[in-house]
Amino acid sequence: MTIPLGWIIGMACALGGYALHGGHLSVLWQPTEVLTIVGAAIGYMVASNSMRILKMTMTALPTAFKGTDASKRLYLDLLCLLFEILNKIRRDGLMSMEADIEEPHSSALFEKYPSLNKNHHLIEFLTDYMRMMLGGALNVVQIESLMEQELEVHHESAHVPVGVVQKVADALPAFGIVAAVMGVVHTMGSIGLPPAELGKLIGAALVGTFLGILLAYSFVGPVATVMEQNAESEGKAFLCVKSVLLAHLNGFTPPAAVEFGRKILYADMRPSFKELDEETKNTKGK
Repeated sequence: MTIPLGWIIGMACALGGYALHGGHLSVLWQPTEVLTIVGAAIGYMVASNSMRILKMTMTALPTAFKGTDASKRLYLDLLCLLFEILNKIRRDGLMSMEADIEEPHSSALFEKYPSLNKNHHLIEFLTDYMRMMLGGALNVVQIESLMEQELEVHHESAHVPVGVVQKVADALPAFGIVAAVMGVVHTMGSIGLPPAELGKLIGAALVGTFLGILLAYSFVGPVATVMEQNAESEGKAFLCVKSVLLAHLNGFTPPAAVEFGRKILYADMRPSFKELDEETKNTKGK
C-alpha cells in the first residue's frame, strides 16, 4: 500500500511548493487538459497492445496496490513443504508421492500449507517436475534445462504488464506537450483578448506540460516499478523450488537440499538457518 502514500506525498509537495510561491491552486484544475492527456494515454495503450496483453495488464495492475504474497513466512512454508516431500521420498520412495502430486489440493501434505495452496502456478510448477521425476524419463541435466526454459518464459510473461505500464508512463510527458500545444493554438485564436485574459489562457495551456510530467513520474511510473519488484519477489519462489529439487536429484540429503533453496532468497526475506531448522524439526513431529 505504499503507492497511495507516495502519491499523497508527491502531490502535497508539488502543490504545496506551488502555493508557497503564491500560486493559485484553482488555476491547475484544467479538466480539458486532463481529458486530453489521460485519454491519449489510454488510447495509446489500447492501440499498441493486443487484447491478450491488455487483459494480462488489467489482471496484474491490482497486485501493485494490494502487494505481493511473497514474504518470509511464505518462503519458510515453502522450504518446510519441500523438506517434508523429500523426507517422504527418502523414507517411502518416490512412488509414495504419486497421490499427492496428482491431487495436491486434496493432499494432507499440501493442505498443511494453505498459503502455498493459493499459489496455483507455484504448486503446478512443483508438481509438474515431481511428476517428471516420478516418470523417470528425464535425467538431471534435461530437467534442469527444462526448468530454466520454463522460468525464462514465466519471467518474460510477468514482465509484459510492467512494460505496458512503463511505456504509458514514458509517453505521458509527450501527451502533456500535445495538450499544451492545443492550448497555445486556442490562445493564438484569441489573440485580441486583453493581456490578463491571454495570460490565463497561456497558463492553462502550460498546465498540460505540468500534468503530463507529474502523471508520468509521480503516478504511473511508480506503479510500473512496484509491479516489477513484485514479479521479481514472486519469481524467487520458483527458483527456490528449482534449486531444492535439483539438489535432491544430485544426491543431497533433505536438510542440505532445502539449504540450497534458502540461499537463493533475498536476505531480508530469507529465513535464518536456525528458524528453518526449528520449523523442519516441528514437521517431523507432526
